Amino acid sequence: MKGVYLGIDVGSVTTKIAAIDDQAGMVFTRYIRTNGQPLESVKQSLRELRNELGELNVLGVGTTGSGRQLVGIMVGADVVKNEITAHATATVFQYPKVRTIFEIGGQDSKIIVVQDGVVVDFAMNTVCAAGTGSFLDHQAERLKVPIEQFGELALKAKKDVRIAGRCTVFAESDMIAKQQFGFSKAEIIKGLCEALVRNYINNLGRGKRLEPPFVFQGGVAANQGIRAAFEKEMGCEIIVPNHAGNMGSIGVALIVRDYIQETGVPTKFRGFDVAELEFVPSSFECSGCSNHCEIVKVELNSKMIAAWGDRCGKWTNNTI
Repeated sequence: MKGVYLGIDVGSVTTKIAAIDDQAGMVFTRYIRTNGQPLESVKQSLRELRNELGELNVLGVGTTGSGRQLVGIMVGADVVKNEITAHATATVFQYPKVRTIFEIGGQDSKIIVVQDGVVVDFAMNTVCAAGTGSFLDHQAERLKVPIEQFGELALKAKKDVRIAGRCTVFAESDMIAKQQFGFSKAEIIKGLCEALVRNYINNLGRGKRLEPPFVFQGGVAANQGIRAAFEKEMGCEIIVPNHAGNMGSIGVALIVRDYIQETGVPTKFRGFDVAELEFVPSSFECSGCSNHCEIVKVELNSKMIAAWGDRCGKWTNNTI
């Protein structure tokens, strides 16, 4: 029976899962839409993993992403790590000389500065949509162009057109104006790609020393137009990993592999049957003191199995 380490990266838009073996060889990856249902998307991914590879001996599980705590409770994670650590771990493992990591996801984006394999600086954008994949998705809908064709079209543009990229409102207004002036869809899409990259660099790269090698990852890295815009902006090659969208899940799989191998502790993985269990998340306001903390709880069979969000530990210390 093959032994694997699982990494699960649950974002607001997509869910990623990776399985690696003892030597960090890639065994399985999956990248699917979360669709507002993180638990269900993880269950679907686990079913697909078992159906494709058969019986597996799961040696350890790690979670990352915005849904890492919730999903960590569901699967019985051995390690729960933030996205910066997970993405940096996978990138440094594959590209030891990396200096700057560009990561653009569906609802947020990150820039990570690395020196000698160690993260020395980073920035995250969780507010401005103009620097994320959702911005491109929305504009693709407006232009009636499948997002899968977005990057390919951008590379066919014959002329440059500058689109305001300060925010989605300005970008949309400028895009409409450029359409009225007669610019082609390809030219407008190229302008949108360059606007996103300018906004990303201006917001996240301000005050940072951005040096090559540059590695670009996240779901948006599949967009050739964005990669070309980064290369134009930075003036050099931009590396895109083979599993660019799964770097977070690969990173946390590497982390849990090292943790299990170093400590020798048995995994807390609940087993593939979790895909058939009903986990119910909810929240409430604790009135125990003046802090009025919002507590997020998870129930299984009407029993609370986890809670977090309290400052005092009243709830987190009294769940299994």
